[in-house]
Amino acid sequence: MVKLSDDFKSIAHPEEWRTIAKRERSFGLDDDDAGTAALEAPFIFKKGEYYYLFLSWDHCCRGEDSTYKVVVGRSESATGPFVDTDGKPLNQGGGTLFIEGNENWYGIGHNSAYTFDGKDYYFSHAYDAKDKAAPKLVTKEITWANGWPKVAPMD
Repeated sequence: MVKLSDDFKSIAHPEEWRTIAKRERSFGLDDDDAGTAALEAPFIFKKGEYYYLFLSWDHCCRGEDSTYKVVVGRSESATGPFVDTDGKPLNQGGGTLFIEGNENWYGIGHNSAYTFDGKDYYFSHAYDAKDKAAPKLVTKEITWANGWPKVAPMD
């Protein structure tokens, strides 16, 4: 995360960078292979007193070989630190599983969350096993339990 200047188009000076999520990377991999450290598509959603960081883990865009899943953490500050349900910081490898694929849907991720008409919704893509692993839009209503977001599993 980086602080932007007042025009919201350039980085503020002095620069203020924050690591809000990371995973340990396996050694010995090619530089272009994120391996076990793969994460992307962070999305922060404010609900009540918390900011929720939704984050895609693992690999996208590989059809039936996609391993994407989404984890979540929360913080009382938009800049973190974000922690999972066990209290482990996301910038130290933490993350509570929010949704993952199954035999019908491969690699769900690259997400966002919004509120419409008083209801919270999750949006992402996944690969449809019944349609030759074609990418499809996924929309699910978010429910809340003990201050944490939940969605129904993929069907």
